[in-house]
Amino acid sequence: MTPRTWLALLAALTVAIAAVALLRRRAARTPAGREFFRHPPAAPGLAVLGFFAIVAIGARLVAPYHPAAQLDIVGLQNQAPSWAHPLGTDTFSRDTWSRLVFGARISLAVGALAMLVAVTVGSIVGAMAGYFRRWVDAVLMRTVDVGLAIPRLFLLLMIAALWEGLPLPVLVLLIGLTGWFGTSRLVRAEVLSVRERDFVAAARALGAGPARVIFRHVLPNAAAPIIVSAALGIGNVLLLEAGLSFLGIGVQPPLPSWGNMIGDGWRQLAVAPWATLFPGLAIAVVVMALNAVGDALRDALDPRREVT
Repeated sequence: MTPRTWLALLAALTVAIAAVALLRRRAARTPAGREFFRHPPAAPGLAVLGFFAIVAIGARLVAPYHPAAQLDIVGLQNQAPSWAHPLGTDTFSRDTWSRLVFGARISLAVGALAMLVAVTVGSIVGAMAGYFRRWVDAVLMRTVDVGLAIPRLFLLLMIAALWEGLPLPVLVLLIGLTGWFGTSRLVRAEVLSVRERDFVAAARALGAGPARVIFRHVLPNAAAPIIVSAALGIGNVLLLEAGLSFLGIGVQPPLPSWGNMIGDGWRQLAVAPWATLFPGLAIAVVVMALNAVGDALRDALDPRREVT
């Protein structure tokens, strides 16, 4: 790699650590912020996520080669890590580091966008079920029960079998629209409690319609389980996308993702283990960081915690 690449990496790491330090100082002003950073893994988890996000955004500055470039199909096939190629090359002589960096952009974007879809749909469905209750609650919750009863991976595999070569936007929508069921239950339980509070009754007495009450008064006060569900859910979506891409029905080549990198390299595991090892490590590190941040958020936003 060139000196520019190393400088860009160092800058990304510095910015991530500085951002976490600044966030920690600002969060110390609130009880929830202090509770969040009491968790030892919280700050390192945020730093890891910030570093990967910055690297993904600045992939063109950090990656020395195009992710699909076959540098030398004979001379650089399955080359071990070296100064020129720190993570080695794969069986098609593509630079593993460049593919890992551009793969971060795809994998993290799929995880975040799919979870955004799932949280949006789940929050709306859960809020409607908890606010209107009666037959609306019964119909929506029975729909949720059916969704939870069907294995998510089986459903995605069935759709992929019927629709060969899923475009990336469709894949994001499918992952999101099959993952909102658990969030809707969490939001419904919170809304059932919030809807009985005085400020909701006051809003209804002043003539506010159901949509205004739900989106302006109920959902903002039920945000804690939504935020925690989103933080923990991105890791699950990341693993799901990696599994689908490994099977060849997720992100389609030539776009790189951590999952299809593992799928491309597992057959040469004995010859070139680095082609599979490094994307696998990237998935593991990011998922652990997301779980650490999600656990810290769950405790920090718990309304039953003691205020200190």
